Amino acid sequence: MTDRFTRPSRKAFLKLAAAGASAALGLGALPALAADPAPEWPTKPVRIITPFPVGAGPEAVVRLLADKLQKAWGKPVIVENRPGANGFIAIDAFRQGAKDGHDLMHLDNVHLVAYPHLFKKLPYDPKDFEPVLPLFRANFFLTTAANSKYRNVGDILAEARANPDKLNYGSWSVGNPVHLGTALLEAMTNTEMQHVVYKETSQLYTGVANGELNFALGTMATAGPLQRAGKIKFIGTTGLKRHPAFPDVPTVAESGGPAGYEVSGWTTIATPKGLPKAVADRIQRDLEKALAEPEIAQRYATFGYDLFPTTREQFGSFIQSESTKWAGVIQRSKASLD
Repeated sequence: MTDRFTRPSRKAFLKLAAAGASAALGLGALPALAADPAPEWPTKPVRIITPFPVGAGPEAVVRLLADKLQKAWGKPVIVENRPGANGFIAIDAFRQGAKDGHDLMHLDNVHLVAYPHLFKKLPYDPKDFEPVLPLFRANFFLTTAANSKYRNVGDILAEARANPDKLNYGSWSVGNPVHLGTALLEAMTNTEMQHVVYKETSQLYTGVANGELNFALGTMATAGPLQRAGKIKFIGTTGLKRHPAFPDVPTVAESGGPAGYEVSGWTTIATPKGLPKAVADRIQRDLEKALAEPEIAQRYATFGYDLFPTTREQFGSFIQSESTKWAGVIQRSKASLD
């Protein structure tokens, strides 16, 4: 009697080969390929709570990114505006919201690095937040009236040294980056100037244009319209490098200011503390992809914002260094919001 041999199918052959290899290695049967370990998230609409009013530059950025994230997550991503009270209304809504990643917080840099030193008692703990990534960075310009005698930052500092407390500069509140950025300039040059608070940013830069103020820091979005109208001029930028949109405007250091002087505004998306790692990682990954889309850089250019590429770990270290820097400036200036 002859033995009959049946050739195994290709599928069966591959299965036998895998089993033989596993047995030879003492591994047992090979498991199936692991599926994506991330849990089912999101399971409902995601809410991004922002302290900025509708139409503000940072708020417009969040809406643009929300559209990108909505496509990635397959669920509605809703931007909820809660302006007022130094951002505390928005923060309170976030703290009372979902802790599973379906509620995210849009934070200004002052909430993490300035307010903890300006208020004796905050209605929140900065450790309640887990910042994911910065959405953008906005450097400022030192602005003066178009017909001002100040040709550069060195001229302003020379007069400030010769006449302590005579020069004035403006901002729209105590503790914002424009105020603290100028206080940093005072600290780095051992000068003293007068801070004047305006209720509206439009009034602030009109005050610069008509000579009520000697100078003020401003962004391309806030001070740009009057600069383009020839009412004010930019004599220095607060970045470590010249701004690509204004290559002829020197840095503050190049304009006669202190070396290493740098001031920027930035915002971030934050998650609740203790979010499962798989969910936090997905939010970070999808936010990185959204920020990398060419449309984002193009829209940023219209606001004068720059991309701020960094890792989550590097961003955490940056926040710590910023907090330390502003703590010293606030202590010297004796600024307080209590």
